[in-house]
Amino acid sequence: MYVILFGAPGVGKGTQAVLLAEKTGLSHITTGELFREAIRQETELGKQAKVYYDRGQLVPDHFTIAMLLERLSKGDCADGCILDGFPRTLEQAAALDEALVREGRVIDKVVYIQAPEGELLSRLSGRWSCRQCGSVYHERFQPPREAGRCDQCGGELYQREDDKPETARRRLEVYAQQTAPLIDYYRERGKLLEIDGDKSVEEVAENLLAAVEGS
Repeated sequence: MYVILFGAPGVGKGTQAVLLAEKTGLSHITTGELFREAIRQETELGKQAKVYYDRGQLVPDHFTIAMLLERLSKGDCADGCILDGFPRTLEQAAALDEALVREGRVIDKVVYIQAPEGELLSRLSGRWSCRQCGSVYHERFQPPREAGRCDQCGGELYQREDDKPETARRRLEVYAQQTAPLIDYYRERGKLLEIDGDKSVEEVAENLLAAVEGS
């Protein structure tokens, strides 16, 4: 079974992908890890991708898909896998489908984990880091004992640029623009499953497993 997981930043997709992989035995594949491993091993595709990385440019879709197909040819993907982080756009989804068909494979299920924007903003913008030791806290989920001070070293806590509310809001806007067409694309093909991500990690994991294993 080939499964795609997607959802907005802050929805907990990465955590759920790991849990689903553990419960199903399917390999968990992220495009970010694919790139890092290919570059580390200095494969031909890795060398080409590194050129774009070093320039701060996005790696073209055809390189990403080529790496993905190469990864899917490994033995641990013979019975399927969980794709996390790809596709991100309608063009990537169409290109991935075409490439898989040539390999005699298809995406079986696409799971869209959702949560209200307010909840996502709260999760994304509640993170604070220590300037001295780098420890990370969250206003809701892991607050420091003393506001503004690190439990470990007493250092000052601050918000990184990526964790500020305005940055989080922009990230959600970009994500919505990119993924709205994907929702329709997979829904029209009868492959889209929607999961409520505004629950506990355990509840989301149970619902996700039931959706994936259901007929």
